[in-house]
Amino acid sequence: MDLALARSHIQAALERMRLAYGSVVFDEWALLAMGAKHGGVLAYVGPRVESFRLRFAADVDPLRTLAAEQPLTTGDFVFAPEAKGTRYDALMRVGDGSFLICNRTTKTILEIRAESSWLRAQPAFFELGEKFRADPFVIP
Repeated sequence: MDLALARSHIQAALERMRLAYGSVVFDEWALLAMGAKHGGVLAYVGPRVESFRLRFAADVDPLRTLAAEQPLTTGDFVFAPEAKGTRYDALMRVGDGSFLICNRTTKTILEIRAESSWLRAQPAFFELGEKFRADPFVIP
């Protein structure tokens, strides 16, 4: 899968999640690639365009710790239940050395999961993982 198709799939899945949940689930996301140009960030969508890179290492740390505890294959994901504020809530492996990170800057994933509508939003995220499992993202 190329970058344009990956972006399209991510945007569509997040929109389906928003519709099922009744409000935004993740208000920012980034597509990352180890060893890529631009500091490994291939795409970013969210409210912190100016400050995203400044806080990146601290914001991704809870997910980095969780991902290190379990091997992730393409399509697999983990949630950081207690990541607050700008710390990222979800990480999905989308290809060899590439990852999608998602965040809701005003809620933790625990708060998101507390809403019964979370059950309706989950399939869209799972299906996104299955799309990457079937056609992994290839770092440009």
